[in-house]
Amino acid sequence: MSWLLLILAGVFESGWAIGLEYSDGFSKPLPTLGTAVVLIISMVLLARATQDLPIGTAYAVWTGIGAVGTASLGIVLFDEPATLARIGFIGVILVGIVGLHGVSGGH
Repeated sequence: MSWLLLILAGVFESGWAIGLEYSDGFSKPLPTLGTAVVLIISMVLLARATQDLPIGTAYAVWTGIGAVGTASLGIVLFDEPATLARIGFIGVILVGIVGLHGVSGGH
């Protein structure tokens, strides 16, 4: 269950990171509110996951999922470059996430 909470926390991390773009420097009230709500949800889920998972592993996986999600959404939503190198390095982050799950005994 802790791994599921952690994965959801990472997904919500991508949500608030993308929300930063839509909030336009917190100058737009509704996107700013949405970003804040999603950020709180992400933090609460991360905190719950760390009740059973080591903080170092949980934080690394959380930021990794957030980075992969945010970079991928940046390509899709904001026409950020989708170079082979960029996609390759996003893949490296994914390998790290899967590796940490494997060595942490997460099922």
